[in-house]
Amino acid sequence: MAIGFLPMIRSSSTVLLLFLLSCSTFISTDAYDPLDPTGNITIKWDIMQWTSDGYVAVVTMYNFQQYRHIQAPGWQLGWTWAKKEVIWSMVGGQATDQGDCSKFKGNIPHCCKKSPTIVDLLPGTPYNQQIANCCRGGVLNSWVQDPTTAVSAFQVSVGRAGTTNRTVKVPKNFTLKAPGPGYTCGLAKIVTPTKFISQDKRRITQAFMTWNVTCTYSQFLSQRTPTCCVSLSSFYNDTIVSCPTCACACQNNITHPGSCVDPDSPYLASVVSGSTQSSNYLSPLVRCTSHMCPIRVHWHVKLNYKEYWRVKMTITNFNYRMNYSQWNLVVQHPNFDNLTESFSFNYKPLTPYSAINDTAMLWGIQFYNDLLMQAGPYGNVQSELLFRKDASTFTFEKGWAFPRRIYFNGDNCVMPPPDSYPWLPNASFRLDFSLLTLTLTLLSAVVFLHA
Repeated sequence: MAIGFLPMIRSSSTVLLLFLLSCSTFISTDAYDPLDPTGNITIKWDIMQWTSDGYVAVVTMYNFQQYRHIQAPGWQLGWTWAKKEVIWSMVGGQATDQGDCSKFKGNIPHCCKKSPTIVDLLPGTPYNQQIANCCRGGVLNSWVQDPTTAVSAFQVSVGRAGTTNRTVKVPKNFTLKAPGPGYTCGLAKIVTPTKFISQDKRRITQAFMTWNVTCTYSQFLSQRTPTCCVSLSSFYNDTIVSCPTCACACQNNITHPGSCVDPDSPYLASVVSGSTQSSNYLSPLVRCTSHMCPIRVHWHVKLNYKEYWRVKMTITNFNYRMNYSQWNLVVQHPNFDNLTESFSFNYKPLTPYSAINDTAMLWGIQFYNDLLMQAGPYGNVQSELLFRKDASTFTFEKGWAFPRRIYFNGDNCVMPPPDSYPWLPNASFRLDFSLLTLTLTLLSAVVFLHA
């Protein structure tokens, strides 16, 4: 009797094993962005000089992501030493915690922690504490917006480490916060030493040893709830399609008081100023809305010409805790291959697949609208887009004029359901109306003739 159950037990075990394996693949944190398939942040560690008990290295971070950047309060880079290394000194950056250095007498290290966390220095740092590409408060621009500010660096003097290529051990468990979670870093890999060209381009030097670390982004790891939503309207329909209800969260001031702020509250100023002093200042403090999103993007089909059509885009900040510097939008629409002009935003097409040009990156003009202020009367930016019509594809029917997808600062925004989009007025109604008009006209003529 028991023998008869053996095949069933084996098959059940097989199914269970396959289920567990499939679950392990689904929870993988590997990140892949189809709009930026090669985007990543690369950390390069160049040993430039040997010392009596270690080395001096320059650590450089390159943001190779097309549209995802790191804004204030900036990046935090961490790792775990492979041996008992200490940081004697730093230039262009600093460790957030010195750790226990009680074993040292006389010359005290900058940091003795096994797993240090490093941050960038602030603008205005004295020149003798700076190196090239440091001291922007940890802000890293995206590669498309400004490659010159998409790089950050600091110098570190490491002690109690090896003094040759064979005795130096590569750090492990690299972490990158921007400033919260979202990035997953791989293992450090020893690569060909970096070469440097002198300013007069007549001499080349190279690092003694170099290793690279690659970090990729996942919106799921960064924040499991959305951070933006999209609303729609058009000139040919009075319907305004709002962001979906509870797109980012739901109002719940009864059980969770303070989850949102009423803009008409007499205590608004004190609540906002107090929230910036709290330890939870990174979490959004949003205005009470039906969608509860920090950011809303509105797409309005504004005008229709013979050969062109025009869209107005408005980005509204509902977050009282955040000014969004160097913000950007990524928008997908099939007519971006015929975009004629962007009036108040910078524009660049994103074409990871060269045959398809339906994705645009939009961002603010420097010193004009590149800073999206916190919620309030100045908490919005807007622009208009002019498209040339393609007779083979253009139509206002079935919601074609609205975007397929929108990203704000690299995060996917919640779109309204397609069946709620503003549609053209019913054609049959127009036909019935025209027939009725024709009939009344004919009857009036007959009556006039027989009068």
